[in-house]
Amino acid sequence: MNQQPPMQGKLASTIKSYYPSLTKSEQKVASTVLENIEAVLYGSVTDLADRADVGETTALRFCRKIGFRGYQEFKLAIAKDLSNPTNEEHDAEKPVTLSQSLAKHAKHTIDETLQMVDDQTVEECIDALDAAPTIYFFGVGTSGVTALDAKMRFLRIGLRTDAIIDPHVQSMTAATLGEGDVVVGISVSGSTKDTIDSLTIAKENGATVMVITHYVRSPITKIADYVLLSGGRQSPLEGGSIGAKMSQLYLIDIVSTGLAIRRKEQSIGMKQKTADSVVDKSY
Repeated sequence: MNQQPPMQGKLASTIKSYYPSLTKSEQKVASTVLENIEAVLYGSVTDLADRADVGETTALRFCRKIGFRGYQEFKLAIAKDLSNPTNEEHDAEKPVTLSQSLAKHAKHTIDETLQMVDDQTVEECIDALDAAPTIYFFGVGTSGVTALDAKMRFLRIGLRTDAIIDPHVQSMTAATLGEGDVVVGISVSGSTKDTIDSLTIAKENGATVMVITHYVRSPITKIADYVLLSGGRQSPLEGGSIGAKMSQLYLIDIVSTGLAIRRKEQSIGMKQKTADSVVDKSY
């Protein structure tokens, strides 16, 4: 396996300067960061802890010790450090237009997501959603936009659903859920604290928890009953990237289409009713 070159730059110097003052466990985290920078940049805090063979608490303590509030702020600093425009890696590649480059990336993202889809898990998700009295989508930031889109898809086929993108309202809503209710948490990083906290409350009250995330080993997957993995990884500087958004929407499309097929007659009727309800809204 090819190993990334040792980390260089201002952040690397900072880590090395703190190294002697770190505990042995924290030094393991520091060495892992310096030797496997890309894995850290595109990984979760759980991935980092596993690579360093320490607990997540130690990984987070390391981040705070070298001056960051948490893992995401640390990753943002790494991304900034690596964004030096002197990298000439692509100079030898055949030039392509911007539109071609973006189209290629979009196709790759969908292909990557397709490879990560587990058909058995999809069927189990559809079973749970089909039987649920209420369905909620939780997401914040750009994942909240995906949650709103999911709500529209599910409403059109007649399901009782809502999308909650305010963290406080998420928590209150989660506290009202019970056995059989389903809440779908959306987070590319799998480390969005507000979403994880709300999902935890929902699970404690008996709700079924599904998550859409890029990282199979991340804090959000630890509380999930079902995990749908999305493609389109992104660095902290690429928050809200179109690739990550497309992969989330692709998974929503798979599940909602599966539900529509299962509820064919009801879905057709509801699509007609919802379309009729807004027909006067257009000229």
